[in-house]
Amino acid sequence: MDTKKLRLVGYCRVSTDNQKEEGTIEIQVNALTDYATSKGYELIEIFKDEGVSGGLENRPALAEMFTYLENTPDVDGVLIFKLDRLARDLYIQEHLIKKLEALRKLFISIKEPDLASNDPMRKAFRQFMGIVSELEKSFITMRLSGGRINKAKKGGYAGGRKPMGYRVKDKDLSIDTVSADTIRTIFRMKESMGLREIARELNRGAYATSRGGKWYAGTVKYILENGIYQGDLEYKNQRANRPDLALV
Repeated sequence: MDTKKLRLVGYCRVSTDNQKEEGTIEIQVNALTDYATSKGYELIEIFKDEGVSGGLENRPALAEMFTYLENTPDVDGVLIFKLDRLARDLYIQEHLIKKLEALRKLFISIKEPDLASNDPMRKAFRQFMGIVSELEKSFITMRLSGGRINKAKKGGYAGGRKPMGYRVKDKDLSIDTVSADTIRTIFRMKESMGLREIARELNRGAYATSRGGKWYAGTVKYILENGIYQGDLEYKNQRANRPDLALV
């Protein structure tokens, strides 16, 4: 195979919305384009996953890339900016590289040359780099979790699904007037109605759910059992009282 005429596809990924805002996906795209030009490669397509995790869930561009490779036999391989853009998890990383090998596709990293080689030392180095990335990911997760727990201890909003009746402003919860009225209505109804009857009445009255769907008994039960409506916040066994957020 004449390496000067390789036909490649590129893959880029940024893992958070902050990175997306900073434009790092374009930095990767530009790096891949410049590298291919300097080597005389033909970069025929670039697949981009923006603001997604390193796991295999919610990686539409990665799935699209593999489908493209399976249906386009004259593509020689995949070009990436750095190994951890493919995945930080070692198991996922090696699994994806094995899939590329099964498709007889080259795997080229700008920052780590020859990582797809079958040479034992290079394979060991690739796996070592995967372990380093995996540890870095774990460390970042640990720090984020620690920061959220500390924030929860102080009564702050630590993230997660936003409860109905509130909005997020300046990284904290505040009461949303319209949906808060719906929550108060539910608590009033519980004095004389069962869960299914409350759900039926809410649907008849065209009360909006948080996702725009129908009301169900399970949804009503979840709301009635959520301590936040009494001003009690909970995150990973950390509890704090916020009277300013109490709705009932």
